[in-house]
Amino acid sequence: MSESNFFEKRFKLSEHNTSISREIMAGITTFMTMSYILAVNPLILGDAGMDAGGVFTATILASVLSTVIMAFGANYPFALSAGMGLNAFFAYSVVLGGGNTWQFALTAVFIEGIIFLLMSLFKIRQAIFNAIPHTMKKAVSVGIGLFIALIGLTNSGVIVASDATIISLGNLKSPTSIVTIFGLVLTGLLLAVNLKGAILVGIIASTILGIILGVTEIPTSIISMPPSISTVAMKLEFNNIFTLDMLIVVFTFLFVDIFDTIGTLIGVATKADLLDEKGELPRSGRALFADAVGTTAGALLGTSTITTFVESASGVADGGRTGLTALSTAFFFFISLFFFPLFKIVPACATAPALVIVGLFMMSPIKDIDFSDYTESIPAFLTIIMMPFAYSIAEGIVFGMISYVVLKMLTRKFKDISLLMYILAAIFILRVILT
Repeated sequence: MSESNFFEKRFKLSEHNTSISREIMAGITTFMTMSYILAVNPLILGDAGMDAGGVFTATILASVLSTVIMAFGANYPFALSAGMGLNAFFAYSVVLGGGNTWQFALTAVFIEGIIFLLMSLFKIRQAIFNAIPHTMKKAVSVGIGLFIALIGLTNSGVIVASDATIISLGNLKSPTSIVTIFGLVLTGLLLAVNLKGAILVGIIASTILGIILGVTEIPTSIISMPPSISTVAMKLEFNNIFTLDMLIVVFTFLFVDIFDTIGTLIGVATKADLLDEKGELPRSGRALFADAVGTTAGALLGTSTITTFVESASGVADGGRTGLTALSTAFFFFISLFFFPLFKIVPACATAPALVIVGLFMMSPIKDIDFSDYTESIPAFLTIIMMPFAYSIAEGIVFGMISYVVLKMLTRKFKDISLLMYILAAIFILRVILT
């Protein structure tokens, strides 16, 4: 069987009105738009005490595995990697904010992955998705966007701690601030002119400026063998799995990942015209299975939750319609294994603009929140503001869930409260009382 016949039979290219060259080019585009995660994820998890080199390799291996499963199992042009927001929750809420070890956080991710695998087998992900109010789903995305943006600005020194005002503007004349501001302006300009890979180009340009200003150094080599994952792989910690803290952390990972993945799949599939006449995504179970396996394997390898990337839409916009696009993206992730010296020199101030821009992307659902209904808008608002103010995604969800159930009960809108919401509110109230 010739190469073209293999791809045609495996991915049904003619049925989707596409070609090998178009799919490969779409895969390159997807990789270009999401490869910033290879610079950002090691820095974020590095703040939690993990070895950046090990995280780099683990992130790529988990991305390749899950994206290949998506390609051959679901035949969709979707790529996966360590989810933004979930990695921030891992590092800044669970570890730094919660006083837990990164091994504890990896264990929570592993448990989440196992639960996702079971949910995929029994097809209950959609049921949970439907049980959470529409408003809360939107508010979580917005709150995480603000939280991620705050992380970027504080990591770069644009925003600093202050005894007088809690936080304040940093020294904008410092080299790190200059690099961040430059990167933010450049990335914004590139996005405005619809340049493919705008975020990655912004990171590269900011890193070059960082070298000029002495923030980072020129690498001594460009290509090297991949860093060992021995420092982060198979480091699970099971002695605290039956604690309330673990329950809250696992639920938060589940909550955010469920909505992020399903929302991304629906959004990108709509753009690719892959939904059927009922508005449903065929083979959605296989697509969800890919990120469940990626998350479980990723935790064992040493990285945070793996999820479908919304940046897959860039490859779809370039004509990608089948799993060959995903397979192409996975190939370029694999090649990146040997370029760690280049990613290693990227300073936090160069990735800060990427965090701010991703935060912007996550703000869009705010337009769908009904602010005229205070039983909806107050819980949404508390969810949104408590994430950056409490520096915790989990606390934002806790405040939002409890206030939603309480306000709906006090206004006798019982039909708006699902059984799951009652259970979650009770668990969160119990957590507040016992901690």
